[in-house]
Amino acid sequence: METQAQRSFPFMRALVTILQVVGISVLWLLADLARHRFDLGLPSNMIGMMVMVGLLFTGIVRADWIRRGANWLLAEMLLFFIPAVLAVIKYPDVVVVDGWRVLVVIVVSTLMVMVTTAFVVDRLYRFELKLSRRRSNRHVAAGPAPAGALQMPRGRRHD
Repeated sequence: METQAQRSFPFMRALVTILQVVGISVLWLLADLARHRFDLGLPSNMIGMMVMVGLLFTGIVRADWIRRGANWLLAEMLLFFIPAVLAVIKYPDVVVVDGWRVLVVIVVSTLMVMVTTAFVVDRLYRFELKLSRRRSNRHVAAGPAPAGALQMPRGRRHD
């Protein structure tokens, strides 16, 4: 029987992750405001990272307080750097006119990557099976060791 705490645990983990991402985002927004306010030459993300490192080193912020959010952001980093996504943000008028073409390119290129990856994985899997069959056939062909004979562990060679 499941307790209420066990049922709500995934929800709590998701909530903690969301709050940590919000905290990191707020730090970036503050760094962006500081950059504009004081006309700093560094990008906002660099300022935010330096502030975060300072907060971590001084102990004001503990790594556990941002770990899940940072891990989620790192795991989804590819999403934030896809050129098509950047183009949507930078050129919204192009999306209105040629959005369907961009979508087709994204879908087709994603399918091409998936098919190519599946093909390579399948070929490597078959190659490994072939190698393991050869190894097992060699051991069977050699036959069992005579009774009382010492057997050396596989993978080690003693001269």
